[in-house]
Amino acid sequence: MAETEFITTSIQDRIATVTINRPDKLNALNAATIAALHDAFRALAADDDVGAAILTGAGAKAFVAGADIAELATMDPLSGIRVSRRGQDAFRFIERMRKPVLAAVNGFALGGGLELALACHLRIAAATARFGLPEVKLGIIPGYGGTVRLPRLVGRGRALELILSGEMIDAAEAYRIGLVNHVVEPDALLEATRSLAGRMLANGPVALALALESVDHAQSAPTEQALILESDLFGLLAGTDDMREGMQAFLEKRVPRFRGR
Repeated sequence: MAETEFITTSIQDRIATVTINRPDKLNALNAATIAALHDAFRALAADDDVGAAILTGAGAKAFVAGADIAELATMDPLSGIRVSRRGQDAFRFIERMRKPVLAAVNGFALGGGLELALACHLRIAAATARFGLPEVKLGIIPGYGGTVRLPRLVGRGRALELILSGEMIDAAEAYRIGLVNHVVEPDALLEATRSLAGRMLANGPVALALALESVDHAQSAPTEQALILESDLFGLLAGTDDMREGMQAFLEKRVPRFRGR
């Protein structure tokens, strides 16, 4: 297990579990925590022994209850831009990971916490989890990508209702609007998230990486450009040992043995 002041990382069966460890502050994101989170995911991206990552929060109350308001309260316009960009850069790195990143949302995911969950590829929520973007109640707006990612995930109208009201929703409503993929009982959260990550890791790792790349590109590219990249990546995979192994295993009715090349 790797551990910094605010982040712990453990690896088992090629799945890394990254835990934001400030339970006394409901895992609020201060500058040091965001920097440590960015460093942790850069290390995981470079680690060939890691195929997927789970991101969660310490304790039973919160995934991440938001940014550290004491820090934000000291901002001026220029430092506010810097704060936002640092968070955006760290979250964008997670979003662009070529390995699946799953958020195990164990409690409050508010403000920057919801924005962090949105940057993950999938979200699994405990039934007790709560979600919201309350920034307008503080006289600001989401600054770590919430106004960008939430509308793309749940639609403009639903996103604007959450952003403009600042109100919380529960896990059942989050599932209904497509904000989370699954809702499970709290004591089953990590097991369910690991199970889903494990099912992904049974597939070709190069295919997983390129699927993530194609979907990410399509979020901002015109349809024709997105389709061209998809074709190019599809063609690249046709030259891999993994493709030949996967198809041969299918024809031979056996489990494939992917090697990531």
